[in-house]
Amino acid sequence: MKTSMYLFVVILLCLSCSEDDEIPDYGDLDFKQEMRDFVTGISQYSKAESAAFIVIPQNGQELVTLNGEEDGTPSTSYLNAIDGVGREDLFYGYDDDNVATPASEKDYMVSFLDICEANNVEVLTTDYCWTESKMDDSYAQNVAKAYISFAAPDRELNIIPDYPVSPYNVNSNDISLLSEAKNFLYLLNIESYTTKQELIDAISETNYDVIIIDCFFNEVLLTASDVAQLKAKENGGSRLVISYMSIGEAEDYRFYWQIEWNSSKPDWVEAENPDWAGNYKVKYWEVEWQNIIFGSTNSYLDKILNSGFDGVYLDIIDAFEYFE
Repeated sequence: MKTSMYLFVVILLCLSCSEDDEIPDYGDLDFKQEMRDFVTGISQYSKAESAAFIVIPQNGQELVTLNGEEDGTPSTSYLNAIDGVGREDLFYGYDDDNVATPASEKDYMVSFLDICEANNVEVLTTDYCWTESKMDDSYAQNVAKAYISFAAPDRELNIIPDYPVSPYNVNSNDISLLSEAKNFLYLLNIESYTTKQELIDAISETNYDVIIIDCFFNEVLLTASDVAQLKAKENGGSRLVISYMSIGEAEDYRFYWQIEWNSSKPDWVEAENPDWAGNYKVKYWEVEWQNIIFGSTNSYLDKILNSGFDGVYLDIIDAFEYFE
């Protein structure tokens, strides 16, 4: 089904191109393998610094098999490099928020996620729904698959939900491994919090086992002290705090963005994402971009490591689709 969809899109693109349009030539690059290698490099680097550091790529589930097909041979080197995978819209939100994902799309994603589970890679899902009955159904379907899930009432990920009153499968356990977690909070947009301490206090009053959050508050890096506060659940248990990091797009509001790029972008920066202003596709296999992400004391990943985060949640893993 996916292959047919991609072919249809390619045909439409070809029909819409004029004779003067040029299709970039990337040679014989294997875009999926380039992303696998990128993620694996991030994993190896971070685990050399901290063996327990957690690496979770979001979406792009086709990377878990060598040929990117549902019945393909698992890519064991990639699976061994990661601790979990994130997947959005599994049961709700694929076509529209608060709407059940079509069975064909759900089954397609599950086929890859089950490969992850079979290879000791935890699955974290984010469904987008706000009707209480649908949130309940999302949690029930995910727990039936042994997935760790979060029902987000807003795709902006700007809310600590008030339903359910307590996180699904709430507990007071000390969580030191991703496999021990029963629930998580994905809070990425923090514009409603006027101060850093207000944000920390709001999260500290919850009992989620895992927090996925940006490592910056208003472009200021969270400190090790800040992160230590976030690691304590309100009921006394400890939890994991994971930092978001986009590796398939460059964001013009990040510390690494240089002002001259606004008028003259590096060769490895591609088109702006039409759905997210200020986000640009990147040639993620290029060394200049990878050096920004990891490998030096000023890299994105090193900032996350130095602030004491337990892991990293990698976004825009499916950037290979753009280039394919």
